[in-house]
Amino acid sequence: MTGMSAAIDDYLSVRRALGHKMQLAERLLGQFSSYCEQVGAMQVTIEIAIAWAMLPAEASAGWWAQRLGVVRGFATWLQTQDPCTQVPPADILPGRFGRADPYLYSEADIAAMMAAARNLSVPLQRHTYETLIGLLGVTGMRISEAIRLDRDDVDAARGVLRVVNSKFGKSRQIPLHPSVLEALRRYEDRRNQLCPAPRCGNFFLSTVGTALRYSVVHPTFKKLAGRAGLQPRSQRCRPRIHDLRHSFAVRVLVDCYATDGDVQAVLPLLSTYLGHVDPKSTYWYLSAAPELLSLVSRRLETAFDYDAEDDQ
Repeated sequence: MTGMSAAIDDYLSVRRALGHKMQLAERLLGQFSSYCEQVGAMQVTIEIAIAWAMLPAEASAGWWAQRLGVVRGFATWLQTQDPCTQVPPADILPGRFGRADPYLYSEADIAAMMAAARNLSVPLQRHTYETLIGLLGVTGMRISEAIRLDRDDVDAARGVLRVVNSKFGKSRQIPLHPSVLEALRRYEDRRNQLCPAPRCGNFFLSTVGTALRYSVVHPTFKKLAGRAGLQPRSQRCRPRIHDLRHSFAVRVLVDCYATDGDVQAVLPLLSTYLGHVDPKSTYWYLSAAPELLSLVSRRLETAFDYDAEDDQ
């Protein structure tokens, strides 16, 4: 299966050159390659792709569809080089993977998760996750950006974070409130005391002095959310670390509407702050927020001098 592994590496390199991070695809395609090796499959076929995608058997139809979608993307690219490659049809599985409903965190929710982090058993882990969750909550950074921060990316003198080579190869600077800078300084002091000889230059460290890995951060965050008493609001709305970013964007707009700010002027700034290529990408973060929709409705009523009684 050296040939397929090499093809997967080439495919990931091409996609990353176009600005895609491909962390999930890399993990799933690695599993797919191992599965093909186990069953003796030398080429990608529809049958093999479906059999692998529907593992484990108890998973949701949406997860099966997502797994098959990753293989479909790879197979579509590989078919240009190997005509014998079969591309699974887009509608071959009944389940369709869609975006989860955003779990909008309140300030109390974020504080509760930070408090839960302070009860973790390992001192460095306690400080790392308390600071990491707080930073995500007040900046709207992507988790991938936060765990890739180097020590030099925290510029206390200028009061900014440098996010280098993020999604689509974009870099940006994030201005920070003095209270955030102070929290980062406290973490830095504690991190240096607890891990004086780290094995990498990352700002946030694991318990063994290496860079944090998403495969570890994700289940830890899930555990902390549970300890903080955060429960799923529906089958499609569960506490996710990415929704700290969503909650930040919504909170900025809610504050802007509530203070009669210029929302049209704030949106491009928010989009830049979040690192979006286009302001249109930011609109996804503003959906499904009842408080925001209510404020928009009230502003529209004021703008058009709407009288509910006269409309009867």
